[in-house]
Amino acid sequence: MKIYSHPKSLRNVSTHYCPGCGHSLAHRLIAEVIDELGIREKVIAVAPVGCAVIAYDYWDFDCSEAAHGRALAVATGLKRVRPQNIVFTYQGDGDLAAIGTNETIHAANRGENVSVFFINNAVYGMTGGQMAPTTLLNQKTSTSPLGRSAAAQGYPLKISEMLALLPGVKYIERVSLHSPQEIMKTKKAIRQAFVNQIEGVGFSLVEILSPCPTYWGLSARESMAWIKNTMIKEFPLGIIK
Repeated sequence: MKIYSHPKSLRNVSTHYCPGCGHSLAHRLIAEVIDELGIREKVIAVAPVGCAVIAYDYWDFDCSEAAHGRALAVATGLKRVRPQNIVFTYQGDGDLAAIGTNETIHAANRGENVSVFFINNAVYGMTGGQMAPTTLLNQKTSTSPLGRSAAAQGYPLKISEMLALLPGVKYIERVSLHSPQEIMKTKKAIRQAFVNQIEGVGFSLVEILSPCPTYWGLSARESMAWIKNTMIKEFPLGIIK
């Protein structure tokens, strides 16, 4: 029987994340892949503002902070100055798909050889559960208490499908953390995004559907079911490009 040890790239500390949050799991998957690929001494993570703003407290490798929405601008600079390093961003839906939409689109369009891990939990978790670009129609948040309306707030933004249209983008996959089987697929996608960068393929993004029990008003188990039964209908899983 295989014994799983604590990843060297993940500090053995408690996190500030809410019970049932997907960030801790995503952190571990990234750390495991980095260890397995043997790139820990080459990695530079970029964490902007969001629930994972202090990801550097949990990852045991080089990390850089970025202003809200500017993670891919910082990652671009790091990768161009230090092309020998493996640079990745870890961004939420508010950071990547709202205030950082400009940086996201143009870094992707330039085909920057970086890896992007996009946590989509359909809500702003850090600032109080407001509506996000990815909030589903009829989903209730602190700023859409009656549910998101297409007429009033528009439709959920499918950023992965949008980016897939750009010639500079080489790989996009949407995965989920709602079951053990999907978690393994998520790890495989994370690995592919890193391998693409190592091989100089170009811009890679993995969108990860992640639970937010606190602001969804659900238990941890109910949150996993909501991803499976509701969220995936709006954001289908699989390789998009």
